[in-house]
Amino acid sequence: MNKSLQHSRKRQQMKVILAFSIIPLVLLIVFTYLPFGAMVRYSFYDMTYTRIKKFVGLKNYVTIFTNKKYIAPLVTSLYYMAGAVVQVFLALYLATILSSAVKAKNLWRGLIFFPYLISGIAIGFIFKFYYTKGFVLDTVLSWFGVANTPYWLKDKAVNNWSLVYSSVWRYLGQNMVLFIGAIMSVDDTLYEAAEVDGANKWQQFWHIIMPSIKTIVTLNIILSITGSLSAFEAPFVITNGQNGTGTFFTTMNTIAHTNQKVGLASAMAVFLLVVILLCSGAQKLFFKFLYRNANTEDETYAAMKKRKKEMKSAKKEAV
Repeated sequence: MNKSLQHSRKRQQMKVILAFSIIPLVLLIVFTYLPFGAMVRYSFYDMTYTRIKKFVGLKNYVTIFTNKKYIAPLVTSLYYMAGAVVQVFLALYLATILSSAVKAKNLWRGLIFFPYLISGIAIGFIFKFYYTKGFVLDTVLSWFGVANTPYWLKDKAVNNWSLVYSSVWRYLGQNMVLFIGAIMSVDDTLYEAAEVDGANKWQQFWHIIMPSIKTIVTLNIILSITGSLSAFEAPFVITNGQNGTGTFFTTMNTIAHTNQKVGLASAMAVFLLVVILLCSGAQKLFFKFLYRNANTEDETYAAMKKRKKEMKSAKKEAV
């Protein structure tokens, strides 16, 4: 009787395991991999949403490389890449401060993280009103005596930086929370040992915090920079890609849904995926080179202190 119960329980467990494994896998294949495969196939056709497709081979990819209006939007992504780097380092700075004994730190954490909870479309409309000539930003600047302000969304010298600021404002809190979680996991005894040795805050940050959270730093930088290549919501909602603010994603959206060139848009999507994968690989190689002495860098502060003492004593004995 007991054996039969055990067998039935094992069968039920196997059914539950298979259900929780197979169902997500089926959903992933149906709603991710199959559409992606169809998109790759469409990239080799000249087609619209209604017209019969015609096989053209690599013509769509050749068009992307030979026509400047399809490659030029990638240059706009450099603005977002620069903003992503600033965003990561600013998030790391704020996380370091808000992980220490600061008054109302939970309030500050919530205020900085709150923009990430707002819809990207809503943020786009907020900043569209914020940057409009004579409205919020111009009014605030006038309080400080700034009279001649540019057209924040039309002047090509500042419009992309204006959009980048809205993106940094939104995603800063997300990166900060990830950094705070990593910093809070560092052993407190390391800080105590560092203070006993007279280490200042910068030395504690560089020799304790950074080696302990380097994996999260690497992950955030990779996600932020690769994400900047697919920036869409801010330029689409705020400027609709006008006045040189169009990114590769907004251009692709226009070609697919306005010009109805589905095959060309699919080729652009595949090309963008390849660019993102190449950037991710390059960043991984860079950080692998940067952390090539990882075993030494991963040493805790106490271990480093002990090793140095042992080296000093060995030298004295040799003398």
